[in-house]
Formats: sequence, structure tokens, C-alpha cells
Amino acid sequence: MTDQATATQACFACGTGSPNSLLSTSQPSKSPSVSSSTFSLSFKLPDSRPSSPSPSVFSNSSDRTMSSSSSRPDRTPAEAERDYFSENPAPANLEKYAAQAKEFIDFHAAAGRRVVLVTSGGTTVPLERQTVRFIDNFSAGTRGATSAEYFLENDYAVIFLHRQFSLLPYSRHYSHATNCFLDFLSEGSDGSVIANEEYREKMLTVLRKYNSAKKENRLLTLPFTTINDYLFVLRAVAHDMRPLGPNGLLYLAAAVSDFFVPPERMVEHKIQSTNATDLNRTAAKDPADDEEVFDNFDSSPAVPRNKRLIIDLDPVPKFLKNLVDGWAPEGMIVSFKLETDPHILIQKAQYSLDRYQHHLVIGNLLSTRKWEVVFVAPGQPGRWIRVPRNRRKKSIGGNERLVGVAAEGTETIERPLDPKDLPDGEPEVEIESLIIPAVEAMHTSHIKKNQESLKSLPRDASLPPDQAALLQEAVASG
Repeated sequence: MTDQATATQACFACGTGSPNSLLSTSQPSKSPSVSSSTFSLSFKLPDSRPSSPSPSVFSNSSDRTMSSSSSRPDRTPAEAERDYFSENPAPANLEKYAAQAKEFIDFHAAAGRRVVLVTSGGTTVPLERQTVRFIDNFSAGTRGATSAEYFLENDYAVIFLHRQFSLLPYSRHYSHATNCFLDFLSEGSDGSVIANEEYREKMLTVLRKYNSAKKENRLLTLPFTTINDYLFVLRAVAHDMRPLGPNGLLYLAAAVSDFFVPPERMVEHKIQSTNATDLNRTAAKDPADDEEVFDNFDSSPAVPRNKRLIIDLDPVPKFLKNLVDGWAPEGMIVSFKLETDPHILIQKAQYSLDRYQHHLVIGNLLSTRKWEVVFVAPGQPGRWIRVPRNRRKKSIGGNERLVGVAAEGTETIERPLDPKDLPDGEPEVEIESLIIPAVEAMHTSHIKKNQESLKSLPRDASLPPDQAALLQEAVASG
């Protein structure tokens, strides 16, 4: 069986406005009745090693790919890190962001404050160096931005590594609101701009919290766009957090791409859907070149072989183990696992925990993520955290089971909620207001265990005086 036959393919209409498309383009949407080519994404397994090199993007379905060293399945985590960061270019702002993070971390380390790195939003995978089209891991960044606010309320300093233009702490209340932001404002009698009375109290509360965080220098925002941006900045900031020791917390809520196009296989210019610019075309027109009318919702018309665009993606190396073992070895690390099947959620979260040996996986289902999450930690059964029943809005149908039963955030039901039993609309309380105190409690336990381990270490007379003093200070800082 050929590699092409075993590849998983997904077709997208170029330039259509389907909300579920993962392939993004800056071209305007076209009506389904307009002629269009199709994109076929071919996700190659890492053991596929074609014999002849070629770009990742090519114009027909023949199997012509080249594996980069990043796709070798036999590498150690250290080799994967070395290969990826040597073969992919660092983002232009890396040194600037690393310097900002170091200054921020040093400031709060001197004050003995805990620092959390919150990652948020989705990463993109460019298909061209001069990027027009890209594959996107869609995420508005709601979980990350909301969590950052509650970390700030719990006296953490927050480094917010976010997808550019995704939700931000505090401004999230208005930047992606159903109403236009201008609807919250009006013109005063003296020509000044004022907040409308019905929104004024909440806006003042949000503004005061934001100003307090900025005044105390407890919020640093760093943007990313591509998977490459994200990985380079994540590694740099994690290294900068080493001096924090166990006081550092990494809360990885970003939606990170699993596949990418290695730079040596990326085309320079916009991918062309026709060969109209080919000066060597013969005068005779090949009937196969005629574009067919293609309905994005009915793919029954056969698409000519030479109208397909095959994109072979390499798997992104998994760096969570590097993060645990080398980038931030003393910090507490929290990752997320999103699933749609409730029967495999805890199993997949446990697999991630066992594989990477970090401290906590927060599992959530797409359909109930605003109402419940499950904490999966080493040596502990899965612990569900839920919005209390008496804080769930009554549904339109008046389902009495959903109201009137008090709970303190963690209920005894040890299985996912059925989405059909949830009321319409948003919860009255944000579930992050329950998640973050629980994470903080685990972080406190993590710090205490680390301190106890340091105290139990035997005194080593061979340690240089400066290292011995540093160790003693770390133990005493409690």
C-alpha cells in the first residue's frame, strides 16, 4: 500500500466562507457556484521516508515528499529539541520578548511573589514563507484570558503568552462582546465620552482591576502567531523562570498545532490555484485544465487530478517532556486535554500525565467546558470541578433538576455531565473562578514538597561557599 493511500486527507474549498474550515486565506469568500480548486491535506506518519526530496506543497496527488530530521521517530527529546530549534528560524522579536520576561521575572522573584506563565489562543501553520494561506488551530483564548484574571486576583504575577488578537485579560469583557464596544458609551452634555449607566458599575470594576495589575507590574503580555513563534518564546520564557524554582507555574492553555511544514519544504510565494502564469504552456488547451463548478457542500463533481493541492505536514515534536525535565524542572506544570468523547477523556488525560510526568492535566469536553473540568494528577483519582447547580441558569424548558441543589464547586457525580441536562446560555459564575483556587492549592503543596526535599538533603562540605549559601537561602525562604 502506498503512502498516499494510507494518508488521512481532508478537502477544503479554496476561498470559501465555511466556518469550519481549518485552512485560512486572505482572499475574499466566493459563492459556492463559482469555480474553485480544492485543497487536500495529507497528514503523513513519521515513519514515511520517501526517496526523493520535494516541497511539502505540490500540484497533484503523487507522493513526492521529503522528511526533515524533525520527523524522525527514533530521536531522544534532546535530539528533537536540538533539531527543531536549529532547523527553524527564530522569530524576529525573540530577544526582545525574552528580555522583557527576564526583567519581569527578576522583579517578582526579588519580591518573593509567585509567577505564572499562561499560554492562550491557537497557533497557525503557514503554508508559504510570504504567508497568505495557513492552517489554524482555532481558539478565541477564553480559557487563558479568564484564567489570567483569576491568577491576578490570587496575587500571582502573570506572563500572558497569547495569540495575537485573541482575548486578553480584562479587555475580553468588551473586545469580543455581542454588542459593539461603542454601544457601551455615549456622549455627555459637555462633549465628553461617558459609559452608559447600565454598564458603568461593571466597567469601573474591570478598569480598577486592570489598573491595579498594571500599576503593580503584575501583568506582562507577549504575542505569538505561528507554531514556531510559540515554541521559541515558550522555551525562552521557561528558561527565564528557572530562578523562581517551585514558585514558577506554567499553565499551558494554548491550542497548539500538532503538524507543521518544515521551512526547507515551504514555498516562497502564494500558492497558485491555476497555471495561468506558466509562459511555457502550449497553445492547445487541455480539457483537464478547465475548472469545474464546485459546491463546497456537495463534493460529488470529480476534481481533476491536476487541480488538487497536496500538503504534507510533519508532526510537531512534543516538547512537554523537555519542559518538565530541562526548561523549567522545578516549576509546576499544568496542561489541558480537550476531547469530544466523554468515554475517553480521563483515559487520554492520564496517558498524557504518564507520558510527560508533569503535575496536572485538566481535562474538559468541548460541549461542557464552561460548566465542568476534571483534574487528573499523579496518584489521585480524577476530581471533577463543576459550576454549582444553584449557579446554573434555569433552562428555557424549566428543568427543575438544574436548580435548587447547592454544591461547593465539586460534586459527587464522578462522570461528565450530559450536555442535554445543562441550561441554555452562560453559567452565572465563570468556571475559572473555581479552577484557579484549586490550582493554587496544588501549587502551594508543590512548593512545600520542594522545600521539604531541600531540607532533607545532607550537608555537602564539598559545595563551594556561594552555592552552599544559595541552597541555604532557598530552604529558608519558605
